[in-house]
Amino acid sequence: MFLSSYENRLDKKGRVSVPATFRSHLSNLGYNGVICYPSFNNQSIEAWPQDRIEKISNTIDSLNPFEEKRDFFATSILSESINLQFDSEGRISLTSKLLKHARIKNSMLFVGQGKTFQIWEPTAFEKFKVNAKKKSNLNRAGLKWDHELNK
Repeated sequence: MFLSSYENRLDKKGRVSVPATFRSHLSNLGYNGVICYPSFNNQSIEAWPQDRIEKISNTIDSLNPFEEKRDFFATSILSESINLQFDSEGRISLTSKLLKHARIKNSMLFVGQGKTFQIWEPTAFEKFKVNAKKKSNLNRAGLKWDHELNK
């Protein structure tokens, strides 16, 4: 799983080192890279393993091919996605489009989300985190254990 948060900076060539624990998890899944796209939920970059993108693609494909929302999801996620391979040092080169979307200039925060992770501008994430904690507290009764998962 992708857990915790790690701050890294762009190097002079525009590359950033993906945290070793995140790379290790992706490697265990059989991947030497990550799929990134601009989040449409917030001002961050979504980073997903290949199998997660395939799962969302299959879900989009299951919609009626002539339905408007199928095109909306495919355009918002799939057409914006880019497969970023790790170099020999475990770095990726985020596109200027992704960096602009997240308003990242130099420093960025890799934020674990369980099966995926996000990449944020650190100050923007701190603001988001304060709000997320408040909303989590208000909605904590809605997070229920699935009895099947406890076995």
